[in-house]
Amino acid sequence: MANETTVNDAPGGAQEPGLKKVMGPKLLLFFVVGDILGTTIYSLTGKVAGLVGGALWIPFLVAFVVAFLTAFSYLELVGKYPKAGGAPLYVHKAFGVHFLTFVIAFAVMCSGITSAASAAQAFSGDYLEGIFGEGVASVSWLVAIGFLLLLAAINFRGVGESVKMNVVLTCVELTGLAIVIIFGLYAIFVGSSNPDLVPEPSRLLEFNSDTTPLLAVTSATALAFFAMVGFEDSVNMAEETKNPAKNFPRALLLGMVITASIYLLIALITSTLVPTDELAASDGPLLLVVKAAAPWFPPLLFSLIALFAVTNTALINMLMASRLVYGMSQEKIIPKQFGLVHRTRRTPWVSILFTSIIAVILVSSLEIADLGSTTSLLLLAVFTVVNVAVLVLRKDKVEHRHFKAPTWVPVLGALTCAFFASPLSGRPATEYIIAGILLGIGVIFWAINFFAGGRKDFDAAKLAK
Repeated sequence: MANETTVNDAPGGAQEPGLKKVMGPKLLLFFVVGDILGTTIYSLTGKVAGLVGGALWIPFLVAFVVAFLTAFSYLELVGKYPKAGGAPLYVHKAFGVHFLTFVIAFAVMCSGITSAASAAQAFSGDYLEGIFGEGVASVSWLVAIGFLLLLAAINFRGVGESVKMNVVLTCVELTGLAIVIIFGLYAIFVGSSNPDLVPEPSRLLEFNSDTTPLLAVTSATALAFFAMVGFEDSVNMAEETKNPAKNFPRALLLGMVITASIYLLIALITSTLVPTDELAASDGPLLLVVKAAAPWFPPLLFSLIALFAVTNTALINMLMASRLVYGMSQEKIIPKQFGLVHRTRRTPWVSILFTSIIAVILVSSLEIADLGSTTSLLLLAVFTVVNVAVLVLRKDKVEHRHFKAPTWVPVLGALTCAFFASPLSGRPATEYIIAGILLGIGVIFWAINFFAGGRKDFDAAKLAK
């Protein structure tokens, strides 16, 4: 989630007072769960099934293991450096290479844009049809663009993010997932009022026949990893957490286990109740599950819940992306024009415009699966470097006690993240082209600023989400 407290409006970069410690273990747990839940499980489950086949649960399980390893690295870093931070700060502390720190920050920003663009695609797809009928399909691209423009308008107006509001949003998203789980399990074990529904548990061990089982799993995991991202955002809340040394590790790990358990249950139910080819063709797979398991349940109501979930994800990511661009401009590592703030609204209007334009271009030219996979590619690359940074920073001793991961965990985390970010996992070349173009835009802005005599160093802490 975007953390507005990272924006420093103090004149001359003056130090702000320490953030108030308001988050107890329960609120932090809701924050973690709410950050991870969102677009992927509601919209990309079918695309994952199209890659792996009926064994839909396996990619989500593997993605959880990879994310869990990286979470231990984040726990060590946030315990060691408990101020609000993130990947750019940790990478800068480890390597001290300003260009590398900038690339990591820009990659995180781009992942926010691609994530929001995938949410826009989801918003304009099958769930919207569940409300207005099939007629909206012909104008889905216009709806997606309009959705992004609406987010830009909300962003421009100014959104005061609150972790307590996050609890409400999380509850709504969980309600939709609870509907799928309860009705789905009832249909499997008791029966459904749908006479055409025949649960087929045998699909859970079927793999895509167009490739090998291993490549089917790895390529699907590369996309399914998108479902587990968001846990890294919680490091920004460390400074606002009560007794972070004790509460933060418990909340993060428990939140990931809860989320992974929900995902696995939904994957098992979805694949059992809905044929794989139907799932693969849909960007509203959970609506298919509800229609199959409980045909009496109003599709309109579930579609509204799903649209709320993807809207929440998109808004959070566009807020984060625009604030990161603003932060990079304030630190004078990209042209200063990106840091212009509107006189009345006091929001970074140029960075909002910039990130929104990129999102509109992406949503107009790419499919939802490409956007989701590019998001996971960018973050897997970032996580690879973070896992290495943990090992490098072992030489940096601090006086206070903190969590320390077993050495094999960040090593395995770096290797698995690097593997799933590589072509060996079955990723198509188009994803690297998309990521390369996005990062190339950032490098161009960095080079312009660098050779124009801009600032060569910066405060990496200001580049947190």
